[in-house]
Amino acid sequence: MNHYYVTGTDTGIGKTLASTALLHALRHRGLRAVGMKPVASGCVDSGDGPRNEDALALLAASDPRPDYADLNPYALPQPLAPEIAAHEAGVEVGLEKIVAAFRRLQASADAVVVEGVGGWAAPLATTLDQADLVRALRLPVILVVGMRLGCLNHARLTARAILDDGCELAGWIANHVDAGMERQDENFELLTARMQAPCWGRIPFSPGSAPEVLSKRLQMEDR
Repeated sequence: MNHYYVTGTDTGIGKTLASTALLHALRHRGLRAVGMKPVASGCVDSGDGPRNEDALALLAASDPRPDYADLNPYALPQPLAPEIAAHEAGVEVGLEKIVAAFRRLQASADAVVVEGVGGWAAPLATTLDQADLVRALRLPVILVVGMRLGCLNHARLTARAILDDGCELAGWIANHVDAGMERQDENFELLTARMQAPCWGRIPFSPGSAPEVLSKRLQMEDR
């Protein structure tokens, strides 16, 4: 099984960067790997419909290239929490549409990397949490930890929440989002000793680096 759900300790901590790097790492293994962003808020009209920057990054890292509508079933215009953005767009986010799109992606590839929204507890809709989607798709979770002050608390609480929700935490990725963070190595070592899953890699603070280059920083656990 090479399908994964990528979540994070918060919003803006590099889920898309980690997801695209993971896609390249899977492709380096000779797998057909495609990304998915089930719900994306903050889209622009491309002429072919609303498009989201994160979803387009996943599309660019995918091989084969899926239909955008399958990669991003819910493209919401406003850059707001998904539940609010969907309400303003007059859209009701539903599990069935996402599952159907995932099955189509699954049929065309060996691996599907599904990127969530915000942090783990951020809801997808009024009656739909990310844990509901993960359980429906039976996906192991990869947690992206934004390495900055407070990451020990955020990472451990998120890992505990994933497990308490009845989901599998397959691994975590350290993403250094704060170049000025003190004692980076020590914080990483403390996390490694306490997390209830193996570390799949450590992404350095490197704005503008290509995901394909950063994929070499990942060491996935065989399942």
